[in-house]
Amino acid sequence: MIAQALVMKDNRILMVKQSVQRGDIVWNYPGGGIEEAETPEQACIIEVKEETGYDVKVNRLLVKGPNKYTFVAEIIGGELFLDSDLEANHDIIDVAWVSLDDQDKFDHITAPLLDLMKAQS
Repeated sequence: MIAQALVMKDNRILMVKQSVQRGDIVWNYPGGGIEEAETPEQACIIEVKEETGYDVKVNRLLVKGPNKYTFVAEIIGGELFLDSDLEANHDIIDVAWVSLDDQDKFDHITAPLLDLMKAQS
């Protein structure tokens, strides 16, 4: 199972550019695997911190899929930073605030989640 977060600020969303298992390079929402002793919310907070440098607070569950929890979260501390020395970040190429108008950054997986979040706001 995976936990990820959608974090919005000033018409931009926090995303990571990463190499995924199928071999593609995509922009995705920060997140990662849920360890055995973690709740999905705890995993989300830990993974966002590892991948982006930000401390976040989970506000609500957006959607739960068969293999993934997607939360809406907000920044409560930290600063944008990609720790390339962290083994868990070996697949991450970049981390950035992506404009909601930058449509080429969103794909068939990320775009529907963004639309769902905007519809529920």
